[in-house]
Amino acid sequence: MTGGEQKRQATEQEAGHEIQLTTFATRSAPAGTMELMLSDPEFQQLADQALTSLCSRLAEASDNFDFDVDMNNGALTVEFEDPPQRFVVSPNSPVKQIWVSAHVQSYKFDWNGTAFALPTGQTLDEMMGEAIRKLIPEFEF
Repeated sequence: MTGGEQKRQATEQEAGHEIQLTTFATRSAPAGTMELMLSDPEFQQLADQALTSLCSRLAEASDNFDFDVDMNNGALTVEFEDPPQRFVVSPNSPVKQIWVSAHVQSYKFDWNGTAFALPTGQTLDEMMGEAIRKLIPEFEF
């Protein structure tokens, strides 16, 4: 490890699963933050858990609201009939991000140590709730 890097190991628990994470802090990260470098298996496990959890929560909520949720080949799709729209949530393994396409915009989420989040700190679940509320104002999950 070079002089500008610090290695940190932590055990995360999410949805009853224990994950061993190895992260690195680098000097290139903004002051006061840690740039997390996940291995491919770590990213895949965290992304799968995040998308599976989000899919479950949205599927349960879709019983009370007018949208459909589908998980296929690791990508989550949320479809609305009126107005017709589709949101797609998918992992992008080469860059270790979760990408969301919603409302003709693209969002890129990085693992921050506890959740996939935008640089603003907004988590994947928070962003999806906000995006759905633009179409269904009374939506809560």
